[in-house]
Amino acid sequence: MIAASRALMLRLVQGSPLRHPRFRMFYLGSIGSALGYTMQATIAAWLMATLTPSAFMVALVQTSSTAPTLAFGLFSGALADIVDRRRIIFVTQLMLLVASGTLGLATLFGVITPTPLLLLTFVVGAGFTFYLPAQQASINELVSREELARAVTLGAVAFNVARAIGPGLAGAIAAGLDVGYALIASALSFTVMLMAVQRLKPRRTLPGIPETLLSGALSGIRYARHSSAMRALIIRSLSFGICASAFWALLPVIARDQLGLGAGGFGLLSAGFGVGAVVGALSIPRQLKRRSLNAIVTSGAVLWAVAILLIAVTGITLFATIGAFTAGIAWVSVFASLSAATQSSAPAWVRARALSMNLVSSQASIAVGSVCWGAFASLTSTQLALAASAGLLVVFQILHRKVRVELGTEADVTTGVQLPDLAITSEPQPDDGPVLIQIEYQIAPSNRKAFIRAIHAIAPTRRRNGATSWRVFRDLEQEGRYVERYIIASWAEYMRQRSRMTLADRALQDKATKFQRPDVPIRVSRFIGVDPHQMSGQATYDKTMTEETHI
Repeated sequence: MIAASRALMLRLVQGSPLRHPRFRMFYLGSIGSALGYTMQATIAAWLMATLTPSAFMVALVQTSSTAPTLAFGLFSGALADIVDRRRIIFVTQLMLLVASGTLGLATLFGVITPTPLLLLTFVVGAGFTFYLPAQQASINELVSREELARAVTLGAVAFNVARAIGPGLAGAIAAGLDVGYALIASALSFTVMLMAVQRLKPRRTLPGIPETLLSGALSGIRYARHSSAMRALIIRSLSFGICASAFWALLPVIARDQLGLGAGGFGLLSAGFGVGAVVGALSIPRQLKRRSLNAIVTSGAVLWAVAILLIAVTGITLFATIGAFTAGIAWVSVFASLSAATQSSAPAWVRARALSMNLVSSQASIAVGSVCWGAFASLTSTQLALAASAGLLVVFQILHRKVRVELGTEADVTTGVQLPDLAITSEPQPDDGPVLIQIEYQIAPSNRKAFIRAIHAIAPTRRRNGATSWRVFRDLEQEGRYVERYIIASWAEYMRQRSRMTLADRALQDKATKFQRPDVPIRVSRFIGVDPHQMSGQATYDKTMTEETHI
């Protein structure tokens, strides 16, 4: 029997990221953490309902749980890129364990009141907010790039399985024992990740001068603004989240009014969605072998619209459950695919920030959309609101047909391009700045148009890696002379920019520099801003170099 079970397990993990022991333990920890979070969220809402008859206070539990994502989401990603992610995961899991355990003990001793319940729920939400980017960004360090999409979709399976069984498990423990014991059980779920994180290797420190939390968050925003791949991912996430939020906002009303069901019917629809989400997540790796990621996301959005229309027009529980099951498949097809694309296209220095921005965009769109669709349903009807959300989603897909999302390549994320050492007379202080970079090109008349196209293709890479402004100028006195100039806020940021260049960035630079006249070297000059209160020349550095063409 043992041999047969072992053979079955080997068959399940063969060819899967789960065959790696460290990832397998990390994956079990992810399941435990997601299970503990969903159990706590469910029981906290029920506990508030037993403490006060106020519907407003009950609604505040959900607000306390999700508000930290909107408040701290960008900073959580920056922290996960700056600090060793093992430490973040360990501290946040300990934080989740203590907060949930304290809430459970206070409930068992009968000393819990609404205000501490909201505060501890907020702490749990904050802990999970800082945990998620660190957890998701760590997957890249545990599997190969070929296995990344499968590993990410396995993560989607874990969270949706937890969302499907967590509330039921918490309710069963609360009914059989006590609400406090259910909270204690949720706290204990976080111990699995506490053990798993001990087996992770320390993350290699990124080169350059370390960022602060604020500058790190701003760097992440700048990267997303000037990265066409990130903009596409965020746009698709926002448009889908705004429309898809109608289902979650109106699900209780669908069960109660449209189908005439009680709490059991609500649980049935939720379970149908959860099962569909698991099926959808398991199918993504197979789909990626046959179709592009953009096609999967688009078809997932269309499938969601069909599922929601089915729910909107039916009054039969079976058909509504089929619609919820189909919606679960579509939900994961979109969001898990977008997450995989984010992880595969963002370089290591900004990966957690990219993930957190996708998380914030999806959460914000769902929060705003829920309010809008709830108000629309109050003015019209639930069915019309659902149909309108499905129709709007189809319109978005038509408008976004040129906003393509794709998996990143190795060149998109590989940094560490070797650059010549800086030959400067004196090293500026990290906060000195701004820094002006000037690059002079000599281009033959026959190559001007091609050069201008190539040099403007470099602009987004300069900006997303640190430049606050960028421009190319043509010399009016010297024929064929072009000057590229860009400004970086500080010397520390310039040093970080040099370490952020990817192979794809360098390839774009090579396309521009190949048009340089062979008999004239490219000249690179660096200047630093002069403070009028400092001695003349003390804070000024200028070094012209003819051998460096990649900066």
